[in-house]
Amino acid sequence: MSIATHTLANGLRIVTEHMPGLQSASVGIWVNAGGRHERPEQNGIAHFLEHMAFKGTERRTALQIAESIEDVGGYINAYTSREMTAYYARVLEADVPLALDVISDIVLNPIFDPREIEVERGVILQEIGQVFDTPDDIVFDWLQEVAYPNQPLGRPILGPSERVRNFSRDDLSTFVRERYGPGDLILAAAGAVDHDVICRFAEETFGHLSPRFGASPDPARFAGGERRETKALEQAHVTLGFEAPSYLHDDFYAAQIFASALGGGMSSRLFQELRENRGLCYSIFAQAGAYADSGMLTIYAGTSGDDVGHLIEVTVDEIKRATSGLASAELERSRAQMKAGMLMGLESASSRAERLARLLAIWGRIPSIEETVAKIDAVHLSDLQDYGAKLLSAATPAVALYGPVERAPDLSQIGARLAA
Repeated sequence: MSIATHTLANGLRIVTEHMPGLQSASVGIWVNAGGRHERPEQNGIAHFLEHMAFKGTERRTALQIAESIEDVGGYINAYTSREMTAYYARVLEADVPLALDVISDIVLNPIFDPREIEVERGVILQEIGQVFDTPDDIVFDWLQEVAYPNQPLGRPILGPSERVRNFSRDDLSTFVRERYGPGDLILAAAGAVDHDVICRFAEETFGHLSPRFGASPDPARFAGGERRETKALEQAHVTLGFEAPSYLHDDFYAAQIFASALGGGMSSRLFQELRENRGLCYSIFAQAGAYADSGMLTIYAGTSGDDVGHLIEVTVDEIKRATSGLASAELERSRAQMKAGMLMGLESASSRAERLARLLAIWGRIPSIEETVAKIDAVHLSDLQDYGAKLLSAATPAVALYGPVERAPDLSQIGARLAA
């Protein structure tokens, strides 16, 4: 397998990985424009724009966009995250030129038909409503909000309904002008692809664009806090968040391994103690998410209203034990899980293309898999203990609770138990 990169004169970056033996490819454009790049009055527009890209261009109707890929048996989709928006397709080798043409068309030439804007506005409002009807979705939005208050990183990706109801064609066009310059675009492809062919396509299609880069977002500031919403649900939904390292921080891999040992699977401490030994919950997990300049170690559990207080107390106690008492076997198991998850996740062209785009956006280069494995292997028990000490001494945690949570301890009680 071979990875190659190229940058056009206007700043657009191209990265490809040829995967011998594959008869298909994944191609896409990743844009350095997500929820955290929005101004307050724009909250939700990156996601709205992602929807509108499929609603017609200067060359294709919405139906023609879908048919052009599906007529050849391919797949096309998009997503918006807090730091990126992606438009991608998976097709057979012979249809790579078609996929490149369609993806570039929807990024460069959306028409923002006012009638389609109204249709999609209704779709997004339904999507927002669905999140509010899904407790184990909305509670994570609330956790993000209290962790990063009054910041773009703390706002919901979908945006509030009142904003979505008022976005106009001019609002969409303004965001494109501000955030979709060639310096913000990465064209990534993996599978049965030819790097030189894709570079020539990029030059012909994007080379005429004037150099332009979106402004950097404000630095993230993890603050912590509490949001508690009492409602008559069957389950109490509990989330705890602690500041974690960014992608670029030296502690990144230690945090990932620590989170895995704490709550990354059935053998983890939280699963074994709270579910297997005490029967306090059905679902519980921990994970360490990262951004360009911050991160959050998140713990989630669902339990009954009667058990919510006990569950939080035991969870806090297990966090404290893990910060000083992880065993070598736990380190080795978590390290193996992390490496296996990464390697197994890279067996598809789609995963490869996304990895290429994300790493290029983060690092400005593509670290080899061997380099990443070496960093995982370099984490020792002392690194986990050092990270655990930093976690306990860091800022106030974030807490979001939803459901029958009257018996849950408040933020000050949780903080006191962590410090005891």
